[in-house]
This record gives sequence, structure tokens and C-alpha cells, in this order.
Amino acid sequence: MNTVTATVDIDREKRLAASKSLEFVRDGMCLGLGSGSTAAIMLELLGERVRQGLQIAGIPTSEASRRLAVQAGITLLGFDQVNELDLTIDGADQVDRDLNLIKGGGGALLREKIVASFSRRVIIIVDSRKQVEELGSFLLPVEVVQFAWRPIAERLRGMGAEPRLRTDDAGAPRVTDEGNYILDCDFGTIHDPPALAREIEAVSGVMEHGLFVGLADVLVVGQAADVLVIER
Repeated sequence: MNTVTATVDIDREKRLAASKSLEFVRDGMCLGLGSGSTAAIMLELLGERVRQGLQIAGIPTSEASRRLAVQAGITLLGFDQVNELDLTIDGADQVDRDLNLIKGGGGALLREKIVASFSRRVIIIVDSRKQVEELGSFLLPVEVVQFAWRPIAERLRGMGAEPRLRTDDAGAPRVTDEGNYILDCDFGTIHDPPALAREIEAVSGVMEHGLFVGLADVLVVGQAADVLVIER
């Protein structure tokens, strides 16, 4: 398969997964609006349904998804207006056989985890490349305060990681929507995601990490011309 064909196939898988996820949306729901390329397609399709009369509102997981939602005509709310969401639809960088996730490739992991945590149900939409037996071949993002990123990186290195500060094209540190830095950490294969999550959370100055353990309720995977739905 050539590169152009492969790209078309992946785009089709993303669109299939995004479209299927909207079958879980009901009139009157308050939604968590995910980030990333597959979630962007979902927002586009959701906007089409809103223009056809669907009554929903949402809380975006990033400034990027907020802009897309505004463009799509989706009513936006904040956690000063609601305490819980009916449903969140979001993407992932990797998902294992137990529906544990790595997220944060786009840098929105803190807001993404907050939104998922306050949702009654979480739908994860991915293309077929994102399914793995065990997490770890995608670097694990860890969001940290700028003030102490160097000693935090050393603490993570002592846990067996190889951390790298995420930078932009000019070599400057990338800053998240919440004003923090991201360390992309190579832990190798992650055999026990819950244990690693607890260990990282114990480090002072870590604001969040990209291990989403036990948060996904439904996985929707685009596979060639088909869609696979897996429920926890």
C-alpha cells in the first residue's frame, strides 16, 4: 500500500469512528468535546447535526477544540454552569486490551482528564493504528509546573523513564493551555498502567500524566471499511 492510499484509509477509519460515536448522543445532552484529529472530525459531524436541530451543549477539552466547536455552531458551557457531563467523546494516542489509554500527544491531557472524570460515560474514538496489546510505544506525556521541570525530570528518570522536554519548532518549550510544560517520557512497555500512574502522581510538581486508567467506557475503532465497538 502506498503512502497516499494508507493516508486515505486512516482518514476513512477516523471518520467512521467519529460518525459511529454520535449514535451515543441524545437530544438535551451536555457533552465533553475531545481534542485531536479524530475528535476534530467528530466536532465537524456534530455541528452538522446541530444545524439539523440537535439540541446539545458541550465543554471543550482544549482551546483548539473550543475554536472548532464555535465554528461548528455548538453551544459551549463551563464547569461554573454544570457539575457533570452526560457523555464525553475523545480520541487517544494508544489504547490497550483493558481500555487503558495514553493521551496527551496534542498537549491537552490535563483538561481531557478533568472532563473525562466528570462524565457519566466516556467514548474513545480511534483508527486501527491506536490499538496495542500493551501501552508504551507512544511516549507518555507528563504535564509539570515550569518552576521545577528539571528536578521532576530527574525524578522520572529515577523511575526508569527517559524524559524529554516537549519543544516547538524553534526549540522553545511548549506551554500547555494551563501554562505548564510537558515531559514526553519513554518508560518502555508499560506492563502495569495503574501502578505507574500512582507512582507518577506521587511526584510533587506533576500536574497530570497521560495514563487514563479505568476512564474509557466504550472504544470505537475504525477498521478499514468497518467499525468495531468494544464496551468495558
